[in-house]
Amino acid sequence: MIAISSDNQAATKKSVDNRKLKFPVLSDSERETIGAYNVIDPNNKRIARPSGFVIKLDGTVAWKTLGTTNHRVPTEQILTELGKL
Repeated sequence: MIAISSDNQAATKKSVDNRKLKFPVLSDSERETIGAYNVIDPNNKRIARPSGFVIKLDGTVAWKTLGTTNHRVPTEQILTELGKL
């Protein structure tokens, strides 16, 4: 699992440390990856919409979901999709 944040590196590191996250969180402050995956929040162009992607080893997207700022994708749903691979 990898997360991508639109915050700069310092803010991203602070969030990781504060939340004691055990997975990599990448900083995409220029929003290049967020833009490439078309998940920029239409109401706030500075952030990404909550989203989840399952990407196969060959780089193809096996599954994706887009949430809203008020609704995050349930972890159980992502784990179910991972289990299908």
